[in-house]
Amino acid sequence: MKTIRYLLAVSMLSFGMGCTEKFDEINTNPKSVTVNGLDQSSYGLVVKKAFYGAVFYGDVMPFLRGHAAFTDLYANYQAHTHPDFFSDSFVLNGAWLNEFFTGFYRNAAPQIKYVEDFAVANNYQVEAAMMKVWRVYTYHKITDFWGPIPYSNFGNGEKTVRYDSQDVIYHDFLSTLEGAIEVFKANAGQTSFLGSQDVIYGGKVDQWLKLASTLRLRLAMRIKYVEPELAKTHAEQAVADGVITDNADNGYVTSSIDWPNPYNTITQWSDFRMSADMESVLKGYLDPRVADYYSEAAQPDAADDPAGVVFNYEGIRNGQSKSDKQGQGFNAKASNMAAPYLLVGSKGPNWQLLRAAEAYFLRAEGALEGWNMGGTPEALYNQGVLMSLAEYGHAGTDLLGNDYLTSTRVPVKPDAVTAPASTVPIAYDASAGKERQLEQIITQKWIALYPDSEEAWAERRRTGYPVLLDRLMSDNPDFTVSDIPRRLPYVSSEFDTNREAVEEAITLLGGADNGVTKLWWDKK
Repeated sequence: MKTIRYLLAVSMLSFGMGCTEKFDEINTNPKSVTVNGLDQSSYGLVVKKAFYGAVFYGDVMPFLRGHAAFTDLYANYQAHTHPDFFSDSFVLNGAWLNEFFTGFYRNAAPQIKYVEDFAVANNYQVEAAMMKVWRVYTYHKITDFWGPIPYSNFGNGEKTVRYDSQDVIYHDFLSTLEGAIEVFKANAGQTSFLGSQDVIYGGKVDQWLKLASTLRLRLAMRIKYVEPELAKTHAEQAVADGVITDNADNGYVTSSIDWPNPYNTITQWSDFRMSADMESVLKGYLDPRVADYYSEAAQPDAADDPAGVVFNYEGIRNGQSKSDKQGQGFNAKASNMAAPYLLVGSKGPNWQLLRAAEAYFLRAEGALEGWNMGGTPEALYNQGVLMSLAEYGHAGTDLLGNDYLTSTRVPVKPDAVTAPASTVPIAYDASAGKERQLEQIITQKWIALYPDSEEAWAERRRTGYPVLLDRLMSDNPDFTVSDIPRRLPYVSSEFDTNREAVEEAITLLGGADNGVTKLWWDKK
């Protein structure tokens, strides 16, 4: 927190990959822009950095230590193959978590705060609404890692930066989005002066309205099990105001050579490969998205290919022992990410924020609760599946050319001995019980969210779905092999520099500062 207080106290932002951490000098790089020198024309540069810094964390290492080393594994999208990495078997590496936490608060949070404050101070109403939405989007991922976090007190210039409880944070999220949406509605059809500096929508207000409403729907659904009436109110209003319904309005941060997708760096390090869960589900469904998500294995196993299909995509079980990872040659036998994520020096794929498929699955779940979502659970589920397929250019058929939506296929064994964890089919079963229908919705949502593992992990915690394979082993006595980590422990830098506040935050948790204590919204 010392670095955070310094950055905001001197009111200076650098446009390189990071900011100075020295307390005795101010960066005077002539290529940098100081706050005193900002005006409307240069403000967009800070906005651009705020967008990139919040999703790429300013450097590849915070991304690696947080997103790739934890959420990719706890969503079961990937499995660790590096013999000296153990977060896959539930070791909550404090140094890694510290790098992720400080990466966000050093490289992203100061810019996020500044762009909102500057827009408010200068009466940029549309731009202020955009930055408020961006603040909610970025912070909801951070609070869903830890629970209580520095939020409303961030940048207070004090020696202690107190944490907010998660219920207070979520209530602020929803009210902030409600206010931003009203601004967008009042400025319908307009375009922000940010133009191309808005690397999400090019300043188009109507698309920001859809993004904000979809985010409101996501967060409303997140609190369904803890505050159902509030969830219903916000979800229904979000749909009424207009969520994303078409892939043309999907929200992405546009990657660039200067700000490449971090996966295009870390996939070269051979630390992870496709999980056995992804193989089980995508192979069982003959899902054509497999080639959009993963590459064929260098040494595939044809023995378990589905009839009539060459399926060279291979996964491995999560929670492998060190000795197994040292001796099995997993990197040749299992699938890396798909080719667009492997191109060194490329800008890589754009970074997904919120997309039409997710919006339809959220609406399907709401309709299952009896909320007014503008359709039946089945119709909205089907539309979500089709939107995800269309996002990758697929016309609605499986790998054999058969209709995907009506398929009764189920997950299959990922190898000769491992039984699939789930028997849920693709074709929606409206006659099944509510939980079975919810399992279908979240299973397809899990597929469609890839590679947004932060959201997929949050949904696993919230709903218990999809049903996935147990770990092979746990190296953490707090967890059994069938557990899902519920949060991550607070980091050493906070105990070193902000101890009073982080110790107070622990009292807000309602449990110990470990990976077992559930978050406020995790009440199912």
